[in-house]
Amino acid sequence: MKMTLQDKVSIVTGASRGIGAASAIALAKENAHVVLVDILDCSETVEKIKQINSTVDVLVFTIDIKEREEVQRVVNETVSRLGRLDIVVNNAGTCSRLDLEHMTDDMWFRDINTNLRGTFLFTQSAIYPHMKKQGYGKIINISSISGIMGGPISGEKGVNGESGRSGPAYAASKGGVIALTKWVAKEVGEFGITCNSIAPGPVETEITKGMNYRLNQAIQRMGTPEDIAEAVVYLASPGSDYVTGEVLKVCGGSAIG
Repeated sequence: MKMTLQDKVSIVTGASRGIGAASAIALAKENAHVVLVDILDCSETVEKIKQINSTVDVLVFTIDIKEREEVQRVVNETVSRLGRLDIVVNNAGTCSRLDLEHMTDDMWFRDINTNLRGTFLFTQSAIYPHMKKQGYGKIINISSISGIMGGPISGEKGVNGESGRSGPAYAASKGGVIALTKWVAKEVGEFGITCNSIAPGPVETEITKGMNYRLNQAIQRMGTPEDIAEAVVYLASPGSDYVTGEVLKVCGGSAIG
């Protein structure tokens, strides 16, 4: 399989930890330049990248991905400083675990705006005009099996509607990411751009820390950020040039249909 990403330029959102950090590191291992985007500090990710591949360029932007002007600045400065933009990994997200009865407007819009609007803004800003002009691009959207299944059951419901199950806002936002992925794929294929989604199952990250997942699945373990990062590298690589509009479930079999 052709996996080389030599001199490709990638943006990874939510790159300070978890799936985003693992994805940025995996792309750097394949010689892609990486632009780290997060509202949190990315210094630990930068250090790990430097340790594994000191030849790639690393840029860091601390922004709120819900703000159009900030997203546009990241994309424009990336192209200005690194010369092109080949890969966008839309990973940054939030996850409310309130049930429908206790869901507030603030928590609803936090998940919808971060997970779905942030993905929309980076996708739009990267494709038009940059990827369209160069005739090449890879958009990789991290969704979730919650967007397919309506949220897997995890543990017992606690007080005030809190539970291990991802809430309705998270499921709706990730379902929206999946629909957006398919829509964009149909729109931009003629420009040499692919758009795919990865739907993780239970993965050991800050979002799932302390959750008691039942793991009613074929592979009896939690996933790791590195499991998801390997799928990111595949979808970013030339090996997936004929793949678009797909939702790749990386979930240990928890969402087998």
